[in-house]
Amino acid sequence: MPGVLGKDDGLKRKRKEPKEEVKKRPRTDDTSSSSGDEEETQSKILLLEAAILESKKNYNNIVELIGIARDVENEGESAVLAAVALCRVFIRLLAAGNLTSRRGLSEKEAVVVQWLKDRLSEYKKILVSLLSTEELAPTALTLSMKILKAEGEKLNSNKEFYVFPKDFLAEIVQALFQSRSQAAIKEFTEKYVDEYDDVRFFTHQAIRNLITSHPEAFADPEDFNLVFDLLVAVDGVPDSSDELEDFYMPAPKKKDHNLYSLAQHKKQAQEAWLALMALNLSRDQQKKILGSLVSAIAPWFTKPELLSDFLTDCYNSGSSIALPALSGVFYLINNRNLDYPSFYPKLYSLLDQDILHSKNRTKFFRLLDTFLASSHLPAALVASFIKRLSRLALNAPPSAVVFVVPWIYNLFQRHPLCTFMMHREIRDEGLKASIESEGMKDPFLPDETDPMETQAIDSCVWELVQLQSHYHPNVATIAKIISEQFTKQSYNMEDFLDHSYASLMESEMSKEVKKAPVVEFQIPKRIFLPQEEGSEVTDSLLVKLWDFA
Repeated sequence: MPGVLGKDDGLKRKRKEPKEEVKKRPRTDDTSSSSGDEEETQSKILLLEAAILESKKNYNNIVELIGIARDVENEGESAVLAAVALCRVFIRLLAAGNLTSRRGLSEKEAVVVQWLKDRLSEYKKILVSLLSTEELAPTALTLSMKILKAEGEKLNSNKEFYVFPKDFLAEIVQALFQSRSQAAIKEFTEKYVDEYDDVRFFTHQAIRNLITSHPEAFADPEDFNLVFDLLVAVDGVPDSSDELEDFYMPAPKKKDHNLYSLAQHKKQAQEAWLALMALNLSRDQQKKILGSLVSAIAPWFTKPELLSDFLTDCYNSGSSIALPALSGVFYLINNRNLDYPSFYPKLYSLLDQDILHSKNRTKFFRLLDTFLASSHLPAALVASFIKRLSRLALNAPPSAVVFVVPWIYNLFQRHPLCTFMMHREIRDEGLKASIESEGMKDPFLPDETDPMETQAIDSCVWELVQLQSHYHPNVATIAKIISEQFTKQSYNMEDFLDHSYASLMESEMSKEVKKAPVVEFQIPKRIFLPQEEGSEVTDSLLVKLWDFA
């Protein structure tokens, strides 16, 4: 490693006096010997640091400290102590202006300044390498951020234009992800990203650049989780530009700088999230993003329509993430004025023959109730959902039917125009006679994908009448509410959603029998052969028709 300069650099080196050879005693204990060597090295580090700060003549000590800090495997704690000492040295040198090129410097002084800059770059590379080590990452992070702040303060001390050492911050962020140290990443997020507006701004920028330049590096699920956890932990979206006042280093002097613009802050976060969403994500990763979309992601977006592509891709992939994707779209429609005309057709398409048998049906109906809560929806659209669910209820398990019927009841209460599906007077005598003699064909079009074109509003809910004869008494009872007067305002769906077949059986078995059955069935002793003479049990029809003789 090079020294400062040669003999013509203007800084005289001390001539080393020959040392007397000291005879070493034979080792009796390796542990105590190594411990003593380490203590000696640590003392030496402190002396080297003090000498650097005392005189420019001792700048070459920086080279020796860098050598100790680089050799982490052999030096152990001494290497960390050397890194800490170097941090103090460079902070003092930066504050004193010894690393700043300015007018009036002689050629030799300019060479010294450049040499110090090179050594600082070398030290920063050591810190980045320490950040990549999980055990040393928290300590290296503290040192790196101190150097970052010292550099930023010096760069912006006398300059009109704002400069942030974003390249070094990008190296810090990349090294943290490589270390996979959750403790260090959590500390970085909580102490710096979440606290300081300028650090957050350039961290989002660094993450976007990392993902777009090295997308293959984030294909690993663990790497994806680290980036996701960092981004989602950055909450507290500022409400206005006036809140942008917490800076890690001196704030820009010009008030029109991007750091004072809330739109620019949101743009950086938005682009970081879009870069993450553009990766080839697995279904679990898509689920993870959808789970935080409303609470942590969408508030950062200045253009919510940019989320439409991701949400559409999630919906088109089907299965369990289709509904959360539509939930995200619904949030954007309601809260961010997103225009998404195909929302209800896509929602209608989810009502297939498996939905009432799915383990996620409870969650689905909670969201469906939210989606159809508005009383301003067209009656034709609501009628399609009523009719489709009535048809699906015919083949649904009892535990599903017991919440489908009250849910339909609530829809009828909310949309009175749909009540024609329960009771419609036919005033045309000829049509009435024709229906009475020949029957009526259901005008509902079950294969129509557009809920506005199914003609369900012209149909009726004969399916719910059929359910009044259901084999399960609880289902038959609940289905009769459609035929009774609508005296109840609405049903609380939470009272029905968590029912299962087992809970229905348990409630039925726990009922007290108030009246004994009128007919008692006697189990015959013989089924295929004639009964014994004298018994009051008659032979079965099988015995009468079949001769076994």
